[in-house]
Amino acid sequence: MTKRLTIIAHIEAKEGKLDFLKKQVLALVEPTKEEQGCLRYELNQDLENSNLFIFVEEWESHELWSKHMDNTHLQAFVKATNGALEKLEVYQLSQIAEQ
Repeated sequence: MTKRLTIIAHIEAKEGKLDFLKKQVLALVEPTKEEQGCLRYELNQDLENSNLFIFVEEWESHELWSKHMDNTHLQAFVKATNGALEKLEVYQLSQIAEQ
């Protein structure tokens, strides 16, 4: 059985790039939700640091998430945001206990 994959991605805008980055991350949501294997794709903005966006994602498998990472809309995001990011961290998680 293929294990589900949870992704937490922290994306922080450089000073002065908040509006630009917000537009770019919002543009990822709808096309990604349509991708094969995407079970959850949630975009959040930090209440204390408005420059920080956090994606919470759930994928059917690591393989399908890897395909997402190669999709044209994500590659366009990487190209468009070059120089606008203060930080980008991506965590790949596997659930080990349920609540």
